[in-house]
Amino acid sequence: MRKPYFGRLITAMVTHFNEDGSLNAEGTANFASWLVDHGSDAILVAGTSGEAPTMTVEEKEELFTAVIKKLDHRAPVIVGTGSNDTAATIRMNEVAEKVGADGVLVVGPFYNKPTQEGFYRHFKTIADHTKLPIVVYNVPGRTGSNILPETVARLARDCKNIVAIKEASGKVDQVAELYRLLPEDFSIYSGDDGLTLPFFAVGACGLISVLSNVGGALLQDLMQSYERGDVQRARELNKIMVPQAKSMFVVSNPIPIKEAVTRMTPFNAGPYRLPLCPMTDAERAKAEAAWKATGLLKE
Repeated sequence: MRKPYFGRLITAMVTHFNEDGSLNAEGTANFASWLVDHGSDAILVAGTSGEAPTMTVEEKEELFTAVIKKLDHRAPVIVGTGSNDTAATIRMNEVAEKVGADGVLVVGPFYNKPTQEGFYRHFKTIADHTKLPIVVYNVPGRTGSNILPETVARLARDCKNIVAIKEASGKVDQVAELYRLLPEDFSIYSGDDGLTLPFFAVGACGLISVLSNVGGALLQDLMQSYERGDVQRARELNKIMVPQAKSMFVVSNPIPIKEAVTRMTPFNAGPYRLPLCPMTDAERAKAEAAWKATGLLKE
């Protein structure tokens, strides 16, 4: 497989629910189309920001289908299929293939805490059972364990459809090591909005973003400025972007960004599913102050 590039900015899209908590697939698909019109090169459906852990297989299939149909090849659609069960991930990838996804995001197994050999066998087995391009998602803060660059390089060598990584370890040196070890056509995506610029400096080629649910144009401008060599402009944009990104993490993602979508875009993202819940008054006041200070929320 020739390793595809999904674009510079991939939005980890929030999932919209109706007021009764049911899936609003049509609303989410319309939002995906809006995101493509506002800076996103590709869309990630049912990732962490999309509250994937509380969605059923049937709901995910409905959601994948709606977004893919709505975008109609205007932008790639990557769907989250990973879990801490290798066999369940394989079954979810079969759904992704059936509905026509352009790629799958597979998170490192959480709670199990596999060894590096366990990570390798998990992803190798998954890759052997799908033709779809796979984006490895390394997020130690949520999974409890870190997929090391040597393991990713081994997977890239042995699995031609493992084509990219969303690196959310928060470690610039780890991105640098990935860039050193991985093939030239392997895509390294920052998984942390606030670290986009330093990650680009050591080898990242794009961002899988939370902030771009409401602020995609700024992120595109920042990355494009860096790519064309206007590093000073990228630095100045970074000064604006980093506080905006931090404002979306005053409490656990996706709580702030989902409320931000409802307040800063033409869409109502709806309620959360437990165990996620709305911010307290104190948390909301803190978030609002940060949004206003950074220019995201107008007075």
